[in-house]
Amino acid sequence: MITAIVLLNVERKSINRIAEQLAGMENISEVYSVTGNYDLVAIVRVRDSDDLATLMTERMADIEGIEKSDTMLAFKAYSRHDLESMFAL
Repeated sequence: MITAIVLLNVERKSINRIAEQLAGMENISEVYSVTGNYDLVAIVRVRDSDDLATLMTERMADIEGIEKSDTMLAFKAYSRHDLESMFAL
């Protein structure tokens, strides 16, 4: 499983609409509105890099109002939660 953290700059007036669209997408487990240099953070969990590419370049690219994104891939999780069982694909 691949976990990606997607940092998004979006049109200010569209934050809620875009957050709700993202939260409703398959493979996006969480969406947060945040302070700082970004407007939204999406946590993505996919089976492989092809699924990530499809999500980013096809599905998310179709959402009007996303101005910029930065994507970070997670190498290892340091958590008390068993993420594999929580998000089994």
